[in-house]
Amino acid sequence: MEIPYEILGKFFVTIALLAIAGILVALILGVYSFNKHRILFPNFVLLILYMFYGPAKFICSIFSIKETLVDEILVEVRNAVMLEKFRNTKGKRVIFLPQCMRHPKCKARCDPIIGYECRMCGLCDIGTICKAAKEHHFEVYVIPGGSFVKKIIKTQQPDSCIGVACYPELSESMQGASPFMVVQGVSLVRDGCFDTKVDVEEVIRKMEECDV
Repeated sequence: MEIPYEILGKFFVTIALLAIAGILVALILGVYSFNKHRILFPNFVLLILYMFYGPAKFICSIFSIKETLVDEILVEVRNAVMLEKFRNTKGKRVIFLPQCMRHPKCKARCDPIIGYECRMCGLCDIGTICKAAKEHHFEVYVIPGGSFVKKIIKTQQPDSCIGVACYPELSESMQGASPFMVVQGVSLVRDGCFDTKVDVEEVIRKMEECDV
């Protein structure tokens, strides 16, 4: 028995409208949670925005909303969802920093497994973060790319991590890492391909959460 094309068309239009409605609701909930610091239906927001990531960004572009909004919501909602577990995790803690934070004159050696090994030369903020990390019992990895994160997760088996990157990379990497460890993310305040910046105090505050 063949299903009439008209019925199929109505079915797909209905599905599309429901998807758009779900995306709009997730965006509204995400913006509310982001602005009011009160997370509403976090699992729904994460599910819908990851499932319809591309369409959600397209909807934002239609309404002239900044393209990073979807990623900002995903990062901040996941931060809130996992914060309590992050505070209570007592195992190995690590921080992943992007190599683009290095000073242009950085002479650090890149290990094929763990990435760049900071010399604490003081030319960039990485040394400051490394010093604070030692006090709060975190290990710092300065990584050239996502493949290094996978290597470190496999070899070091951390229980929790703080990731630093631009919002799009954070939302993707936090989703990939969350099945293996408790994650928190801090976005770069100045992104790009080199000489990027992060709010060092915010990274340190994340570490201090584990001291509570």
